[in-house]
Amino acid sequence: MGRIVSQEELIALLSRANRGSRRVVFTNGCFDLLHPGHVRTLEEARTLGDVLVVGLNDDAGVRKAKGDLRPVIAEDERAEILAALEAVDFVVLFGEPTPRELIARLLPDVLVKGSDWGATEIVGRDEVEGVGGRVVSIPLEPGYSTTSILKKIRKLPQNLSHPAIC
Repeated sequence: MGRIVSQEELIALLSRANRGSRRVVFTNGCFDLLHPGHVRTLEEARTLGDVLVVGLNDDAGVRKAKGDLRPVIAEDERAEILAALEAVDFVVLFGEPTPRELIARLLPDVLVKGSDWGATEIVGRDEVEGVGGRVVSIPLEPGYSTTSILKKIRKLPQNLSHPAIC
């Protein structure tokens, strides 16, 4: 089970000076409604190194990126869920529009994003590759997206309040 840490604690634990021979993998996202696509991507990311760090957009960042109706799940709860996954070693919140500053401080050995991000769109690429790290694009699992799950939920009849319906 992973740990939720502050940015300062993360850097103290895993900066290039402190990580030893451990290969640090970093990925980031909103992870609003965790689904199998997220889990599989995180599991694959974990195979690329010894330690997987997940940068998690804070609530304000999710609202800015996804709209006023998001996030559905608050940042502390999203962090707790992610930290409970076997593949995840550390979860760290960030409030900046992108994780560039965090990536520049951590300088992971591997930066991972889903294949929905173009090569030139991956924030932190220059910083990671500039110190000899690599950027890996992981194919998305077809059929999974938080947006599509929310669309299905919104189509449900509003009178589904019977306790047996779950």
